[in-house]
Amino acid sequence: MSDPVSPRPSVAIAYHSGYGHTAVLAEAVRRGAAEAGADVTFVAVDTITDEQWQRLDDADAIIFGSPTYMGGASAGFHVFAEATSSRFVEGRWQDKLAAGFTNSASKSGDKSNTLAFFAAFSAQHRMLWVSLGLKPGWNSSTATEHDLNRLGYWGGAAAQTPMDGGTDTVHAADIATAEHLGARVTRQAALVAAGRAALAATV
Repeated sequence: MSDPVSPRPSVAIAYHSGYGHTAVLAEAVRRGAAEAGADVTFVAVDTITDEQWQRLDDADAIIFGSPTYMGGASAGFHVFAEATSSRFVEGRWQDKLAAGFTNSASKSGDKSNTLAFFAAFSAQHRMLWVSLGLKPGWNSSTATEHDLNRLGYWGGAAAQTPMDGGTDTVHAADIATAEHLGARVTRQAALVAAGRAALAATV
């Protein structure tokens, strides 16, 4: 996907998946981040361990993922979000990078609400949001459903999977878009780390 970056940032993917479709996207985000040079921590938030909480605290960036159910993030993700309240109070995640991804059965499915929730949640933790960084695809007569960002979201990676489809029906373009998000966050995290190191060297 891209040449690995230096310095090597740590990127955590914290996600909830109800039926496996969001887990497919999470794996794509992980793959994109790893191929771009990140040390990746993979956290299914409904089974999170104390060690994984620490890995989130130590990460340079956290990428949040959830299916969109009934116009917002899943209950499983909200349980995790509310469990971060002590970290919110202590500011443990302040100035980390953040990003997000989601999936729904409908083309829209109100996925923007889930991405907006992730952004607001990150802002409350005083994190720095990283957008998808792609132009919308599949929006002209010459475009196709195989374009990156085929659903035209700006705030994060969004996917559409039929509600009666298995995990093998997650669209290849959505998987590639999720890979892009992982790589983009990794590159931005490396830039921030390098900048902070350069500033520290001048003190």
